[in-house]
Amino acid sequence: MTRDMRPRILIVEDEKDIVQLLDFALRQAGFETVAAGNASEAFTRIREKAPDALILDLMLPDLPGTEVCRQLKSNPKTAALPLIMLTARSDEVDRVVGFELGADDYITKPFSVREVVLRVKAILRRGVPGEQPARDQIGPVRLDREAHRVFVEGQEIELTALEFKLLETFMARVGRVQTREQLLRDVWEMAGDLQTRTVDTHVKRLREKLASGRDLIETVRGLGYRMSDPAEH
Repeated sequence: MTRDMRPRILIVEDEKDIVQLLDFALRQAGFETVAAGNASEAFTRIREKAPDALILDLMLPDLPGTEVCRQLKSNPKTAALPLIMLTARSDEVDRVVGFELGADDYITKPFSVREVVLRVKAILRRGVPGEQPARDQIGPVRLDREAHRVFVEGQEIELTALEFKLLETFMARVGRVQTREQLLRDVWEMAGDLQTRTVDTHVKRLREKLASGRDLIETVRGLGYRMSDPAEH
């Protein structure tokens, strides 16, 4: 693979030791990297040559990372740019805001560089969030959309229409956190400010029916749920 074929990752972070750590790990994994120490420099880098993905620290010296995310996601030219938020904050508010603005994933400091590399590979495989069809199989769970059937380890399980749609949504967005509000909007087609307890109830029932595949759907504390692919770990 030539240099020009390597995915280009923009690291937006003002702590030089973290930049060096991420730069080394990503280059070792076969990526091309470029760094920006603040929001202004990040926008310049993106205008010069659009990256394939962005790792964005939420604590920047000149502009909050959430505002950088908002500007990128509201611009048609950069709206589809895969974006991972990087934060040291224990407060979950910024993460929630980031997801509402369209961020694809988040990583909390301190982090494992292996985890970062896996997350970057995952969002690059997904491409534009929400636009790809649901994957046919994840772990022991296989989805047959045309026949509207679900199998776990080869055995068919019975799902309601709503449970099927919920599973299909998770399988179309593997690795990406889905807030309860997003699920209400996309699965139930209801406004996100309505009661979210119904989401928890249906996810619980779906997990029970998935049996050995139940742990594929993870609870992300304070945010919602995420379906993981064991092949990516």
